[in-house]
Amino acid sequence: MSQKMNNIFKIYFQPAFVLCVITLAAAVMGMPAIINHLGVFFIKLPLPLKSSLDNIDKLLLRPYEVVHEYKIENPKVEEELGTKDYIQWELVDTEVPANSPVRRCSLFITYYTGNPDQVPHVPEECYTGGGNQQIGSQTLELNGIPLKKLTFGNKKANLWSADVKFDVLYFFKVNGEYAGGRDECRTYLQANLFSKYSYFSKVEWKFYNISSINTAIYPNKDEVVKASEKLLSVLAPVLEKNHWPDWKKANEKK
Repeated sequence: MSQKMNNIFKIYFQPAFVLCVITLAAAVMGMPAIINHLGVFFIKLPLPLKSSLDNIDKLLLRPYEVVHEYKIENPKVEEELGTKDYIQWELVDTEVPANSPVRRCSLFITYYTGNPDQVPHVPEECYTGGGNQQIGSQTLELNGIPLKKLTFGNKKANLWSADVKFDVLYFFKVNGEYAGGRDECRTYLQANLFSKYSYFSKVEWKFYNISSINTAIYPNKDEVVKASEKLLSVLAPVLEKNHWPDWKKANEKK
């Protein structure tokens, strides 16, 4: 084989190029079954939770006590969220003093499966849309889980309005892996070619307390990190064992 033909062979038989050709051909010919036959799945099947998030055993969350459970009342807002598999709970850590800035925790967990959208609902956008400004971002790893810590402040802080700062933390569980942000989550979703299924779950939380004059109190960074490690040591095993899908088992060949 000539050097020229050898170069052409190397270019046109690269796996990425072949896959691209197959995808385009199937799209033009309306034959997604061709791709599925080759073990590549672009249309994903839903992978249900082992048990609904609503069924989380609250006793397993001790020392955290669930004091409020919120549901989105506006159908349009729930539609924008893109899922009905979610919980919004307020927790109280019964092991810390009543005046501790990490006494209360706002917990928001969502679950998407099938062909989920491109992960639009992240605190970077939701909190800024609610009148706050993002003033900091940090990537952390706590209890073996990569996550993102965002710091927000009041856009309209002035002499009559205190410059309040607070942290929001979140991570994703996506197709059996942990992801510390939206871009990483999207990467896992896009790389998932050879499974029939796809899912991601976002876990988001914020620590705070309420003062005697009914104003919010927020913890500093060290307090946030320490409290988050404690929360994850309780919450993550419950989600893994009882609620998130067993990705390996779902993809075993039968």
